[in-house]
Amino acid sequence: MAIQNVTIFGGSGFIGRHIVRRLAPTGAVIHVPTRDPEKALILKPMGDVGQIVPIPCSVRSDAAVARVIGASDVVINLLGILYEKGRDTFQSIHVEAAARIARLAHEQGVKRFVHLSALGASAESPSAYARSKAAGEAAVRAFFPEATILRPGIVFGAEDHFFNMFSNLARFSPVLPLIGGGHTRFQPVYVGDVAEAALRAMTRPEARGAIYELGGARVYSFRELLELLLRLTRRKRCLVDLPWPLATVQAAVMELFPHPLLTRDQVKLLKSDTIIIDPEAKTLGDLGITPAGLEMILPTYAR
Repeated sequence: MAIQNVTIFGGSGFIGRHIVRRLAPTGAVIHVPTRDPEKALILKPMGDVGQIVPIPCSVRSDAAVARVIGASDVVINLLGILYEKGRDTFQSIHVEAAARIARLAHEQGVKRFVHLSALGASAESPSAYARSKAAGEAAVRAFFPEATILRPGIVFGAEDHFFNMFSNLARFSPVLPLIGGGHTRFQPVYVGDVAEAALRAMTRPEARGAIYELGGARVYSFRELLELLLRLTRRKRCLVDLPWPLATVQAAVMELFPHPLLTRDQVKLLKSDTIIIDPEAKTLGDLGITPAGLEMILPTYAR
């Protein structure tokens, strides 16, 4: 399919920037709806003059979303939050905004829709985050049945949240917490692989209506990830077990901060492994992508 116009909601974020960088060489005009167009100006040098267009937009407005979608061939929804703050709730961003974008994309004849969810999304999860991600998938499918769903695990890369947060914490703290004993398992996936998966999902016929679970080459425990990070940054820090009840209390205090490092909902989320469980699930391999190894990428920025 020839792609001439793409609209990327969340295009100025961590994953969005990598998608824009890979998409720009195709020559497609890329519209990036955003609450703060100034922050999205960093995208413009990735393409030719006038190719990447940040547009002020409120995802709470039908008229604003419809206007920015315009005559797009493809719409990609990357909107997501890690914790709730003010009007930005899991329901408003992961469900209502996703539903509005999918509905208006369908009404305006968009050919392909790619929606970013999360590995572990489930209506049965004790975590409100994971439940809202599952509800968002259902809402998108209700309006755009042929949407492609991408479910990445922890995403790593030079500007990631997970490894940078713990690396910064290790700069000042003599100890790092192993929440729940550090037994939770993760399957980190490289941001470049997630971006490439989004691009291939836009054009491959078999990706219509498919769900892809995006995990990396290896599964690690929480403890193993912190040990690897400390080894690469050449820091010696004590890893201290933080039992679930104590982690919940600590998270309740952190929720009072403007940008909490941990919330009670995230503690609930950490009680379940974030890995690919279903052996029949479609993965990066089904899109022709070999996952990059964490040990190859992490040293390029962890130090």
